[in-house]
Amino acid sequence: MKNKEHTRQVRDTVVKKFKAGFGYKKISKALNIPRSTVPAIILKWKEYQTTANLPRPGRPSKLSAHTRRRLIRDAAKRPMITLDELQRSTAEVGDSVHRTTISRILHKSGLYGRVARRKPFLKDIHKKCCLKFATSHLGDTPNMWKKVLWSDETKIDLFGNNAKHYVWRKSNTAEHTIPTVKHGGGSIMVWACFSSAGTGKMVKIDGKMDGAKYRTILEENLMESAKDLRLGRRFVFQQDNDPKHKATSTMEWFKNKHIQVLEWPSQSPDLNPIENLWKELKTAVHKCSPSNLTELELFCKEEWEKPPEPLPVHPAIIQKARSVQVHQSWDRETEKQLLSQDHQTVKQPPLTLSGCC
Repeated sequence: MKNKEHTRQVRDTVVKKFKAGFGYKKISKALNIPRSTVPAIILKWKEYQTTANLPRPGRPSKLSAHTRRRLIRDAAKRPMITLDELQRSTAEVGDSVHRTTISRILHKSGLYGRVARRKPFLKDIHKKCCLKFATSHLGDTPNMWKKVLWSDETKIDLFGNNAKHYVWRKSNTAEHTIPTVKHGGGSIMVWACFSSAGTGKMVKIDGKMDGAKYRTILEENLMESAKDLRLGRRFVFQQDNDPKHKATSTMEWFKNKHIQVLEWPSQSPDLNPIENLWKELKTAVHKCSPSNLTELELFCKEEWEKPPEPLPVHPAIIQKARSVQVHQSWDRETEKQLLSQDHQTVKQPPLTLSGCC
């Protein structure tokens, strides 16, 4: 049976005296340790060049190497598979282990649980238009994007989103709970616009939005916003491809007003820098803790009209960076398929603000 091991200091002293020419017996007597211990320490030092304790092998793994490889393979092939499913599949072959064991094996192989990103479903035509848009605007200067008036609609819930809130509390206490209300306790829809110079008008949308109501919003707020932001008469208006926005009567309205509309790829909300402002707005509004929809609308307009401190990121820079990002993250295999269909390479069109799909 192994006795209590000696300290690192004692072992280092043994090696030091051995290097100085002392024999095993003299070292044993000087340090008051068994004579058999001295050669054991010296032998270990000669073999490993250290007197420190080496890592112990520990308990053997409950899972065989084959089972571990199968777990990693299943997780890599089916990224949405849960730990419970992996645990059951492992038990079916006779290896019953805890979820944490499976998690540890996956972590060692470089696989970690992450929240899957949500993104619009894209058809090939959407991907092609998005790539064409990004490619056509790679050379645009920030001054060109300063002419753009961005717009969008969004829904704002009275009691905020479903984000997790963490609190410090002791076990078995129920303080600091987050009240929940069915359907968010109500919400409002708003339309707003902004440019690199600041925010424009914000309008609450009453009832269901249709083409006529959208044109009324534009009639009452678009030109006034452009004037307040000093965009001049040659500004470019951005909107998504919602049917109400692209209706014949709406496009005719733009034509009669001599307003240039930025061609926009479908299913690409991530390209619109106003998404950054929506996130900032909702965070700021819910810090005000509105108690009803009237207060919610009031707080939304107050926060929207506050002077930028500055805007989260310069819109022109955001748009530039995102165009590059979309261009670089383009699925190469899909691109090859699309290019083979066209029998030609995607050429970069003239660098203008219009013309995409």
